[in-house]
Amino acid sequence: MAHPKVAIFGAGLIGRRHVEQAIAQAQLVAIVDPSDTAKAFAEEVGVAHFLDPQDYLADHTPDGIVIATPNHLHADHALACIAEGIPILIEKPFADTLENANFIAQAANVSDVPVLVGHHRRHNPIVARAKAEIEAGSLGDIVAVQGQFWLYKPDDYFDVTWRKGPGAGPAMINFIHDVDLLRHFCGEIVEVQAMRSNAQRGQTVEDTAAIIMRFACGALGTFSISDTVVAPWSWEMTSGENSVYPHRPGTSYAIGGTQASLSVPDLYKWSHDGPRSWWNSIESEKLHVEHADAFIRQFSHFLDVINGAPPLVSAQEGHASLAAVLNVLEGGLIRRETS
Repeated sequence: MAHPKVAIFGAGLIGRRHVEQAIAQAQLVAIVDPSDTAKAFAEEVGVAHFLDPQDYLADHTPDGIVIATPNHLHADHALACIAEGIPILIEKPFADTLENANFIAQAANVSDVPVLVGHHRRHNPIVARAKAEIEAGSLGDIVAVQGQFWLYKPDDYFDVTWRKGPGAGPAMINFIHDVDLLRHFCGEIVEVQAMRSNAQRGQTVEDTAAIIMRFACGALGTFSISDTVVAPWSWEMTSGENSVYPHRPGTSYAIGGTQASLSVPDLYKWSHDGPRSWWNSIESEKLHVEHADAFIRQFSHFLDVINGAPPLVSAQEGHASLAAVLNVLEGGLIRRETS
């Protein structure tokens, strides 16, 4: 069977990773991005370059399209692809607003066009192993969840203008991955409260936030995010999922139950030796997992979706995770005080 023909919209950091997988697993037919660097990149990998998605779609119908453009463009680009009946893998966040997310989900439903949302961590075997342990009931009732996203983004990361404005910030760019996994592990989030601060960088978006969540199952969660803290406690560094980040094995999530607790992504399950009591010894068990590249697995799954498989992360799932993050963004922005 011939490899599916795939086009990539957006040739930034994440778009280039999709390009690599399209070359490795499918037939890359185009890169669509208005920048000169994207044109040079297309020439480098030997595929056609187009400036505008609408111009490309006017004369081309690939088997699938990856949308990795800036967040505020997701809805326009997704709706254009859906109108042509083309399956899409759309990077997170699903859209920049719930209204736009609704437009995408409704259009996909009416047209019966499959949409896979790019929450790639769900494809990681670590996540599957943790989910299986929770569903097996070995933790008992989930009572509390906590997590961190702490690392330092260098100044040149913000040379790309859109990363400093609405639709950016660590809540929308990074925490949305975390909240998607928390929903995957613990169920729907029914209430969110948050405080945000831009005191360090002074941008129009936060650099730090503190979040409290209530889950439908009754569990309470807390999460701390900052992209201006020098620290290793984030999925990016603790999971070893992406080699561009230094790997420091450890914990970014702790899931607490009435029978045991589980740390993720290091997969240590903690339980008492004997009756549950703080007087009794508590021991850890390292859960076994066969590691695999989540990004590779996600793209492989997208090819399955093109061929009719149901998306692992549907438009509805993407919508729910976006809603939780947008609730975080309703928290007031604490700015640096000036004299």
